Amino acid sequence: MDADQARARLRAERAEVADLLKDADSAGQQDRESGSETGDIADSAQPLAAQGIDDAVAASLRDRLAALDRALQRLDDGTYGRSVRSGLPILDERLDADPAAELTVEEAEAAS
Repeated sequence: MDADQARARLRAERAEVADLLKDADSAGQQDRESGSETGDIADSAQPLAAQGIDDAVAASLRDRLAALDRALQRLDDGTYGRSVRSGLPILDERLDADPAAELTVEEAEAAS
């Protein structure tokens, strides 16, 4: 994959994920605030469950942001498109599917 194309895709996805993370953090905060309210809520566990889901989504989005940042760093270092484990080239088809891929398909399958 061309470095300029990869950088553009990584930055675009990073901006999208950052927006999603902001929304997830906001939703989690709203759930925390509604959980502390008193009222006629039939199921007091409902806000806690929603908060847990929001927190899990936010953690996943933070992980994706970190992967995108590592990929951008590899672009700067000149190691983008190579496995962080073995140094073997990552196929363009894999980078097209996931521009932040850190492992070859075989290495990713072995890690699962």
